[in-house]
Amino acid sequence: MADIERHGDQFIVDAQLLAAAFDLPLEETRIRMQSGQIGSLCEAGEDEDAGRWRLTFRHQGRALRLVVDAHGKVLRKSSFPVGPTGAAAGKPPSARSHKPAPTGGKKT
Repeated sequence: MADIERHGDQFIVDAQLLAAAFDLPLEETRIRMQSGQIGSLCEAGEDEDAGRWRLTFRHQGRALRLVVDAHGKVLRKSSFPVGPTGAAAGKPPSARSHKPAPTGGKKT
């Protein structure tokens, strides 16, 4: 599997990429994605950014942001500290605006 694959309007990000970014074991990364401990947001580019997507993953005060093209090729990658979001920031569940992105990868 490539690091990022596109399927329709969704991107599948290899769990190994997230594990490396958040310094977690692979299986722990999968568990945290499935339980919602690693949050994700996918934003489609508009106007001059059309044909690009911004994939942002958040976990324990860190974010990984990937800008990808229509084929899932990473155009930019950044990591940075973030503040609390969602319940940790006092927002009700209806105010949370992220949808978990599927993760995949080779099972070892």
